[in-house]
Amino acid sequence: MGDRTLNRGKDILWAVSIAGLAAGVLRFGLGLGAASGLNDASPWGLWIAFKLGFVALSGGGFTLAAMVYIFHLETYRPILRRAILLALLGYGSFIVSLLFDLGLPWHIYMPILNWQHHSVMFEIAWCVLLYFSVLIMEFGPVILEYPWFRGPFFQHIYHFLKWATVPLVILGIVLSTLHQSSLGALFLIMPHRVHTLWYSAWIPVMFFVSAIGAGMLALIVEGFIAQRLFGRGLKLDLLQRLGKIASFVLLLYLGLRLGDLTVRGVLPVSIDGSWQSMLFLGEVLLGGILPVILLLIPQVRAKPAGLLSAALLGAAGIVSQRMSLSLFTMWRPETAPYTPSGLEILIAFAIPAAAGLIYLLFTENLAVLEQELPVRQPDPYARPVFEPDSLVYQDTHWNGQLARRAGIGVLALALLAAVLPAQVVTGEAMPPVPVRAAQGWEMLLIDGDADGQAVQFPHAAHQARLSAEVGEAAACQTCHHLDRPVDVNSGCWECHGDYYQPSSIFDHTQHTALLGGNAACGECHAGEHRAATAVACETCHAQMIAPSGEDNFSYWAINYQDALHENCQSCHEQQAELQGTPELGQCGACHLGQLENQNLVLRGWGTP
Repeated sequence: MGDRTLNRGKDILWAVSIAGLAAGVLRFGLGLGAASGLNDASPWGLWIAFKLGFVALSGGGFTLAAMVYIFHLETYRPILRRAILLALLGYGSFIVSLLFDLGLPWHIYMPILNWQHHSVMFEIAWCVLLYFSVLIMEFGPVILEYPWFRGPFFQHIYHFLKWATVPLVILGIVLSTLHQSSLGALFLIMPHRVHTLWYSAWIPVMFFVSAIGAGMLALIVEGFIAQRLFGRGLKLDLLQRLGKIASFVLLLYLGLRLGDLTVRGVLPVSIDGSWQSMLFLGEVLLGGILPVILLLIPQVRAKPAGLLSAALLGAAGIVSQRMSLSLFTMWRPETAPYTPSGLEILIAFAIPAAAGLIYLLFTENLAVLEQELPVRQPDPYARPVFEPDSLVYQDTHWNGQLARRAGIGVLALALLAAVLPAQVVTGEAMPPVPVRAAQGWEMLLIDGDADGQAVQFPHAAHQARLSAEVGEAAACQTCHHLDRPVDVNSGCWECHGDYYQPSSIFDHTQHTALLGGNAACGECHAGEHRAATAVACETCHAQMIAPSGEDNFSYWAINYQDALHENCQSCHEQQAELQGTPELGQCGACHLGQLENQNLVLRGWGTP
């Protein structure tokens, strides 16, 4: 039964992983916006929620290491290696998921070079990187015990890592404490987005405490999975003791959460009948109080079904709390609602599927479940075994395995085809995002994609300052580099009409009607009626293009977002260098406060 379950589990994991790999290629090829449902109003989505879940379930690594090496609870040493492996896979999944979530994934190394010591994200990046390195070194001896690494060179590394175990454990505990709490601190800076039932000044403490509890509960679930797949490694007595300890950790976590809500006077919100209150009650009652009660009752904890049920409920409650913080309660249907795309969902599940394959590889070949390497004696003359459920022969020879893997590949391609974006299948372009015109005159309120995140642009102040420097006409041409016919100083949105995609400013139907219909085609086209044979726009509209020094003109206007960023940012960076005001060239000069720096105001750049 175990071999059959193991083979089926591998088939499913392989299919999801292969499909996710292909989906990942499409994500990097199409870009973040085309492959996901993320938008400016909802920049955090499914990948962020999964990452926080991975980290929570990885808390058993530093917890068990502290129990064995710091508190000398040698009773738990038989499950220590499994805890380190789960933590290694969890943090590895976190990093891989982050690659997909970054707009510029090839810049993931930038925190190493550019130190932003005031940023919580900077501290998280360094702690995750260092702790992942510590986990590799902690698990390194398990890998080096394999017969392939019996040479002197690898044995020297093995003995060094053994000697450095205690310092590594101490470093791992410090790093885990720092980054688990810092992950919670991310939400302290966004009280306007986090629902009141989840927001708290104690979020950093709750994240750290819940990671300890979730890590223990994940180890309990892993023990039952190992027993199901391999017929060994349950260690029921140890898992029962671990469950009792986890119950007190969960109790502390619930006390912090409910106590804070009570002190702040917002606990009655949990029964107001909203969907957020229903989600909160489910997390607290089913994922908190119920598992605590089950784990505290010795008779329930002594039964495998009771222990497993309580562990699953408790772990699900903690993961749900983190997903609610980062995903569910941040949903903004009134602005730009977030719905994860098929590729996004497939990649999210493919990452833990790949981690599951690595877990199976290590547990089958290394001394993870036991302190000795598993004994494997394959029979080269074994005959195919018929499985009544699947109605196929499970052949152990290479040709039978090849046929089996080919079937997995077909299943993976089917999964991928089911979630491909419509524009990839049909070749159609992404749906347009029309630009909304800016409001005002002296102070423009710019919210091109209508996501509610506006930028204040001191239009009159810019006009006055530039007019004094280069003259009024040249000042306007700095931004208004193109005038539509019979118009003066057209707004940016009139040409750059789509927020994310280039737009054509040429209206062929209008030109045909004004010139007298199809009979007038020869006035613009020489030869075949194609875009390549058309005369340049400036041939007829010489006054349309401002003398701004541009050599080439194209009737394809770049997207609105790039147009504003290129025009504004290049000028800001130039002025920042000339005036010695580096803050002027940073994003915060326009975003996150709209020119709040008084030095910029005094220099004539606008009013806050």
